[in-house]
Amino acid sequence: MLTLVIVLLAIWLILSIVGFAIEGIFWLGIVGIVLFVATALIGWVRRNVNKT
Repeated sequence: MLTLVIVLLAIWLILSIVGFAIEGIFWLGIVGIVLFVATALIGWVRRNVNKT
């Protein structure tokens, strides 16, 4: 599960960098940031739930 979260975070980070680097697809940067934050939050919550 942790590997999946890390892979998804890397993909979203790459998408957001590409989106901000190319002006025509600025929306991709915004979507990448939103997905990055959502994935990080879900991974953090699940990790804390599994500890208890």
